[in-house]
Amino acid sequence: MSPEKLRAKFPLGRLLITPGASSRLTTNDVLTALARHFDGDWGDICETDRVLNNAALVDGGQLLSVYHSRNGTAFQVISEGDRSVTTILLPEEY
Repeated sequence: MSPEKLRAKFPLGRLLITPGASSRLTTNDVLTALARHFDGDWGDICETDRVLNNAALVDGGQLLSVYHSRNGTAFQVISEGDRSVTTILLPEEY
């Protein structure tokens, strides 16, 4: 996704990545996921979580996205409710 096409829905805050995610994801995997998360494309989450995320954009609250790397590794992007921190992590690191 090109920067011109981003529609920022919220601030990402400080970006963190866990050791497991850092060792299994490429830079491109991470940047693509962050662009999608930042744009409100929550990836592979259920409809209930999608509704909760969309409400959290208005009311505050944690935002959760789930993506898959090019090699099939599932990972999460979580933005805290106060938007101070966004963390990239593997599901088993939650």
